[in-house]
Amino acid sequence: MLSSNLRYTTATPVRDGFGQALLELGAENPDVVAMGADLTSSIRAHWFAEKYPDRFIQMGISENDMVGTAAGLSFTGYIPFLTTFSVFATSLANQAVRLSVAYNHANVKIAVSHGGITVGPDGATHQAFEDIALMRMLPGMRVVVPADANQAYDATIAAAAYDGPVFLRLARGNTMITPGNKAEFEIGRSYRLTDGKDVAILATGSGVELAVQAADRLKSEGVHASVVNVSTVKPLDEDTILQAVADCGAVVTVEEHSVLGGLGGAVSELLARRHPAPIEFVGVQDTFGESGEPEEIMSAYGITDEAVVTAVRRVLKRVSA
Repeated sequence: MLSSNLRYTTATPVRDGFGQALLELGAENPDVVAMGADLTSSIRAHWFAEKYPDRFIQMGISENDMVGTAAGLSFTGYIPFLTTFSVFATSLANQAVRLSVAYNHANVKIAVSHGGITVGPDGATHQAFEDIALMRMLPGMRVVVPADANQAYDATIAAAAYDGPVFLRLARGNTMITPGNKAEFEIGRSYRLTDGKDVAILATGSGVELAVQAADRLKSEGVHASVVNVSTVKPLDEDTILQAVADCGAVVTVEEHSVLGGLGGAVSELLARRHPAPIEFVGVQDTFGESGEPEEIMSAYGITDEAVVTAVRRVLKRVSA
């Protein structure tokens, strides 16, 4: 189990950090309960289920029922973490999330794995490209997308302490431990990992790893990037983002999500209101996914460190034009 002195140091599935934190929360708070929909081990909630079977509810393939039950539990003082794949929580059970959880500002934590494209062989039916957009549209919903297993651990602890609905999106595959993520995690806060004067690369989730790699490559071209880990997509940390944009004058967003409505959309809305600047987007275009190995699909859909470098070159040309 993790503690403040013991952290993951090598590439680790982000969902492992969630599972460890949920296990620790179970030991510390008897009001924490967890729920699953036949995908418990896929999100690492089985660790909690094995340790605290009396506080785990297996709902079966009944996501709408799980959401409604979680809302009911929250109204009686429990802190429910409902767990499933992102596509099932955000699309299949969208109405239940909207009315039972968001509308009532229920203290429910929607913890999902398999967000984005790296679901791989499961294909289009299980790849959620639109989940961040759907959740950030719901009034009062907090949308948190950790960059690595350590941040997932911290974000889970923070979600349990927050009074209200939280959408916690966890990647499926191994993700490197991001250098610079040492500050205490807060919902609504972004973290500036590197300082630069040429371009602000704003990334979330697995995109942070690509942003860091791209920034390292850009140094050889004399381009110095500010990399910002936007671990909370809603509410945005406007001050941190705007400062990075003001320092650089050009922006690239990176996300394992559609370029429509996710981090890129949220940042564009902010810049339109407060600080217009040239911006480019790295993410999934207006399309569904397909089956394949994660690395193959990421490359095919243009979500790579090379794609980030190309987007930076493109936006810098716009600045100098």
